[in-house]
Amino acid sequence: MLSNNLIKNALISVSDKTNILKIAKILIKNKINLFSTGGTAYILKKNNILVTEISDYTKFPEIMDGRIKTLHPKIMGGILRREDKDQEVMKLYNICPIDIVIVNFYPFEKTQNIEKNNIDNVINNIDIGGPTLVRASAKNYKNVIVIVDLNDFQSIIDSINNNTMNIEKRFALASKAFEYTLSYEKIISQYFIKKNTSYKKSLFPKEMNFSFIKKQDLRYGENHHQKASFYIEKNICESGTISTAHQIQGKTLSYNNISDSDIALECVKEFSKPACAIVKHGNPCGVAVNDCILDAYLSAYYADPISAFGGIIAFNYTLDEKTAQTIMNKQFVEVIIAPEINNLALKILEKKQNIRVLLTGKLNRNKIGLDLKKITNGLLVQEYDSYHIDYESWSFVTKRTPTKKELKDSIFCWKVAKFVKSNAIVYGRNEVTIGIGAGQMSRIYSTKLANIKVKDQGFNVVGAIMASDAFFPFRDGIDSAASVGISCIIQPGGSIRDQEIIKAANEHNITMIFTNKRHFKH
Repeated sequence: MLSNNLIKNALISVSDKTNILKIAKILIKNKINLFSTGGTAYILKKNNILVTEISDYTKFPEIMDGRIKTLHPKIMGGILRREDKDQEVMKLYNICPIDIVIVNFYPFEKTQNIEKNNIDNVINNIDIGGPTLVRASAKNYKNVIVIVDLNDFQSIIDSINNNTMNIEKRFALASKAFEYTLSYEKIISQYFIKKNTSYKKSLFPKEMNFSFIKKQDLRYGENHHQKASFYIEKNICESGTISTAHQIQGKTLSYNNISDSDIALECVKEFSKPACAIVKHGNPCGVAVNDCILDAYLSAYYADPISAFGGIIAFNYTLDEKTAQTIMNKQFVEVIIAPEINNLALKILEKKQNIRVLLTGKLNRNKIGLDLKKITNGLLVQEYDSYHIDYESWSFVTKRTPTKKELKDSIFCWKVAKFVKSNAIVYGRNEVTIGIGAGQMSRIYSTKLANIKVKDQGFNVVGAIMASDAFFPFRDGIDSAASVGISCIIQPGGSIRDQEIIKAANEHNITMIFTNKRHFKH
């Protein structure tokens, strides 16, 4: 039982009333007096639970359609009282000490997401009394136990009953309470910023606040000696991302699993036809588009089967049993990602329980918003590289213009290049990558890497496409591509030596496309 010398009165004021009857019954069983606001008190009374309404205790009614309930000196005094200083004042004004405060707020985040709600309805759901109660309780944590997460209630009661409700636990609850109010204020602030017309012209205000919640702890970080967790944006509405994906099978994800999975999924989302991307260490090692998922997978796998070992495989269409079985037969895989997986495919994957399987739901191909990169004591913020390809705006700068097939493969390679770390070179033909050179300090060395890969794999490069994420500073990259049979090069253009580059392409009868956009990825 609870010690009545310490815990006598509890105040309950909750918007989310899940399990509130169970909680109230436990408090009553332990001889704790309950105080509550109108809505919560009504439910308790309806279920024959003894409760004192705040308005009866303060002798002041709830007014202004219930907007003012708990903001009263007898309530705030009961929460903020100090055991060693305020006893005379409390006796003088007949103030009861409040020992437990259980509060959660109006669901502002849900209200703002309902399209039919106008700004007045949304603002009406900003909780004023609740945050005040929580802040006051957290401030006076030595005397008040504050509960903002009803899931914590049972463990708190157990701690009190076992006399282990020490000052450290009270402080931890206060810390959680302040995190709760901070998160709530951030959601409201972001709503006002979006509605403030003076902010609409700029993506980057003077101060940026973000709210993320922990989705899960990870096996480890980039390396085994680093601890890691995965946080996602609060109140995500859309499906089709790694952040909203559901893991239905496999070991706990690692930091690298999630990072690579995001790249793989975002890559296949670029394509409307069935596509497969296999990613390893932050770079695609094989990407392919075809008329069915199986053929897309096989082409992506054979593009670089050595690198595909232990990779991440993403699809943009439902994974079927034939493709699932082929993957099992062909390679060791860490993660498989798909919008949906049919039941027969699931049964096949279940034979290897360690494989992590992620379901994303419907894919949204329009990636919008801000891209964040943390640096030491700072944050880099930019728009996502969501450039929509408009090949009609491209420049065909050589004597020979691309054929329809070359243009089709150029579009494919250009989409893939966006996901390859700079300096990036992508060779492709028939909408399949055949050689990728990634992350080199010199573009010529990225080209040499792509050449090595196509040679090792024995691919026929004659008539293939080369995509470069940025311009060529010298003609050596063009000469190197020509030496293996590249017939078309797509690149941003913009070098002071563009004319020299174009001349080199003409010498080799290579057609060249300038996109006037680059795709650096660091």
